[in-house]
Amino acid sequence: MPAPTTSKGVTLSYLTADHYEPCATGPIFIGTPDPRLTWRFKGDATNWVQKSYEIRVTRRSLTKDAKDSKEEEQESYTVQSDQNVLVPWPSQPLASRERAAISVRAHGSDGTATPWSSINLEVTLLDRSDWNNTQVVTVPAGIHKKEETKRPFHIRKSFSLASPPTDDSARVYVTALGLYELEINGARVGDHLFAPGWQSYKHHLNYQTFDVSAFLREGENVVGACVGEGWYAGSLGFGGGRRNIYGERIGLMLRMEVEGEEVVKTGGDGWEWSFGPLISSQIYDGEVYDVRGVKNGWSSSSSSRSTTNNANSNSSSWSPAETVPAPTARLITPESPPVRETERLPALDIITTPSGKTILDFGQNLVGWCVFNNAPSTTREGQEIVLRHAEVLEDGELGVRPLRVAKCTDIVICAGGEGDKVLEGWQPKFTFHGFRYVQVSGWTDLETIDISAVVVHSDLERTGFFECSHEKLNQLHRNVVWGWRGNSLSVPTDCPQRDERLGWTGDLQVFAPTASFLFNTAGFLSGWLKDVAVEQLVDGGGVPPVVVPNVLQHVPFHSPMAVWDDVTALTPWDLHQAFDDKRILRDQYESMTVWLDKGIKRAPNGLYDPALIQLGDWLDPKAPADDPADCRTDSHLVANAYLVHVTATVSRISEILGEDKRAKRYKDDAERLKREFVKEYVSESGRMVSDSQTALALAIQFDLFSNEGQRQHAAERLAALVTREKFKVATGFAGTPIILHTLCNTGNLPLAYRMLQESKAPSWLYAVLMGSTTMWERWDSMLPDGKINPGEMTSFNHYALGSVAAFMHSVIGGLSPLSPGWKKILVQPKPGGTVTSAKTRHVGPYGEISCEWEIRGDKLHVSVAVPPNSTANVVLPGLTEDIGSGKKAYVVDYERDERWPPQPFKHPFMIPGEDTFVA
Repeated sequence: MPAPTTSKGVTLSYLTADHYEPCATGPIFIGTPDPRLTWRFKGDATNWVQKSYEIRVTRRSLTKDAKDSKEEEQESYTVQSDQNVLVPWPSQPLASRERAAISVRAHGSDGTATPWSSINLEVTLLDRSDWNNTQVVTVPAGIHKKEETKRPFHIRKSFSLASPPTDDSARVYVTALGLYELEINGARVGDHLFAPGWQSYKHHLNYQTFDVSAFLREGENVVGACVGEGWYAGSLGFGGGRRNIYGERIGLMLRMEVEGEEVVKTGGDGWEWSFGPLISSQIYDGEVYDVRGVKNGWSSSSSSRSTTNNANSNSSSWSPAETVPAPTARLITPESPPVRETERLPALDIITTPSGKTILDFGQNLVGWCVFNNAPSTTREGQEIVLRHAEVLEDGELGVRPLRVAKCTDIVICAGGEGDKVLEGWQPKFTFHGFRYVQVSGWTDLETIDISAVVVHSDLERTGFFECSHEKLNQLHRNVVWGWRGNSLSVPTDCPQRDERLGWTGDLQVFAPTASFLFNTAGFLSGWLKDVAVEQLVDGGGVPPVVVPNVLQHVPFHSPMAVWDDVTALTPWDLHQAFDDKRILRDQYESMTVWLDKGIKRAPNGLYDPALIQLGDWLDPKAPADDPADCRTDSHLVANAYLVHVTATVSRISEILGEDKRAKRYKDDAERLKREFVKEYVSESGRMVSDSQTALALAIQFDLFSNEGQRQHAAERLAALVTREKFKVATGFAGTPIILHTLCNTGNLPLAYRMLQESKAPSWLYAVLMGSTTMWERWDSMLPDGKINPGEMTSFNHYALGSVAAFMHSVIGGLSPLSPGWKKILVQPKPGGTVTSAKTRHVGPYGEISCEWEIRGDKLHVSVAVPPNSTANVVLPGLTEDIGSGKKAYVVDYERDERWPPQPFKHPFMIPGEDTFVA
């Protein structure tokens, strides 16, 4: 008999449309006519299952004609379904500018119903014609020199309103070729940073929509923006980079409407421009800000016809702006949350270096910039306050060598005396830095309270949490989280500090499962994948670029690249598993199939052409500092293992999408390629041609053996190699995400924990013990003597090796999905090592899931929470059962694994060494 159902106040939360960010204070601006709706559940009702749901829709347009007419009647829909994730839009498609008030409630199979939950949606401009020939305004040609950094400028226009808008009916639709910060009547609009974000600007251009009703007034109004070069025209890429990759003219594109009627737009007469206090603003190099160029109230109506430069201003007066054509790229309302300020950290210490420099230590490697909490007490005209940023210290001084040619420096030029009071609250606008330490010069009486660090990144919802009894592992997990925060700034980047900061596909591909546990990445990564697809299909001839957006077109390695280019298939699959969105699979289907069918250059047997260059197990710990691709595993073995795996994955995706013929073809291809792989790389007993941990782990995890005997022999060989390496990590990009899982899945859990707790390099805890607060690019980015690794690529904030957190979540923490979107959950914590307790939480599409366990004597105590409308399979020592929603506690017998601690391989002539795991 099933357990009885009880109701304990189940409610709905996080009601939203598609993957757009919910908004509690206004409408959710959406760019689709038929939004799918999602709601999560809160409450601990036992075995609560949704039987049906109700949706009420009240629609109304923003236009004046619609406001004057009678409001449409409420539409009501009742659907018999247990689905609450991305349910179909029940009404007719919405039109541009149309509003919809949505209310939802769910009915349980026990006859109970949740309270109503409500949101407001508003459709933005769906068609290019809705922009009504809006153009781009910019400075006159010749003001910005082609090969020089483009100085940010102010641009504005005044306009009149007969009366202020009513009923929240004023909208601004705005984007830029470059970056913009918008003001109306002297007030900042929105909290977006780096808007409109970084995209493949030739093909896609995001725009933002703001309700600006409260900013407008009767009579004269002024709309203005500060515009910077950003990623659009600034220098990008390593080795000095290139400028003007997307265009030479930066500018603003804006349309304002009241009650659906055009009030002002960019293009035509009346727009004027002027330089302000920003002398330069570059992504890599930082900003130069001259207080003498401040224009007080430049975007307010009181100053719309006059300049208000300080007496010593070096900026120009206002001049007519120039109009250039609107971009041809598709204009998109993004589903990803914008970049925002998410936190401020105080300076913890002021360090005086051996050379007498002054350095602030913020205690955390972060991404963002500094803000002046106070103005300097004493200044003179022309005095420079210089802030140089870096992640580490070396020999007690700022460690800037890893920055390569990036200056990472902000300079404030003072006006002197009272004029510098405006510096209270100063912060950069269009640059960002990766740093923990800031060297400050020109501020003689600096105190820690004077400057704080501002943390910025795409404001993704945090959904995953982990802690355990082992504090060093907790710090490792914090490092993973901070690493992703710093590298999810508009696009998923590889590092946030040096002259790179690019969207490397391989890094994201190996880290996507971890990222999607820790944060709600659905809108963020699905939007980025659209750029992957368009740059692959339109610009790449079927081969994806290794960085997206692709700013390395001049670098000669645009050839098929396994692991990196496999992002086309594996990341959509990972997102589907995390969020149960088949549309992501459909949207990316052409990308993944073209990659397999046309992009890969093959040998006659169907495997990769051996003449191709492959990055393989990139950054193998034994690779030389100057050659990170020189790994101990054959790079083509890695590529071909991935090829079999990706082909099988695309077969499964094809089946889900109803592409039955292609599903069978890819399944047959995968089986044939597996036979060729075995023939090429696997001995009859199960030894691999490359006798390495990565080769064995890939073959085991991707099921690349002919029989179970080979697999078992490979598992034994992998265990032997792990002990021979004395549990130090011996894998790079390809092997690291799976090595601990492979050991666990082959019955060698003690070896996995022993490797995880290793303290000597290369290991995860080596960096922790060296004081890291983010993940490193190299296992030894800092050497034991405190010197920075001599390799050119040495970042102290690189998330890829943080993929180990997936093991912490699923094996130590015990949580993993059994069906897409976590509707069915596997709860199977596997204690080991010296870890005696753990708490893991994940907020999935159905609500919050948690597992908490503790070893007490010979008992394992486990508490599980399953959200309403979900089920879980709980697997504990001596117990397996399926449960419904609610909370449940278990106490089972627990026997410590007698194989702990495993011992390293010891040759009889070896000198005994100390045990190096962190207890």
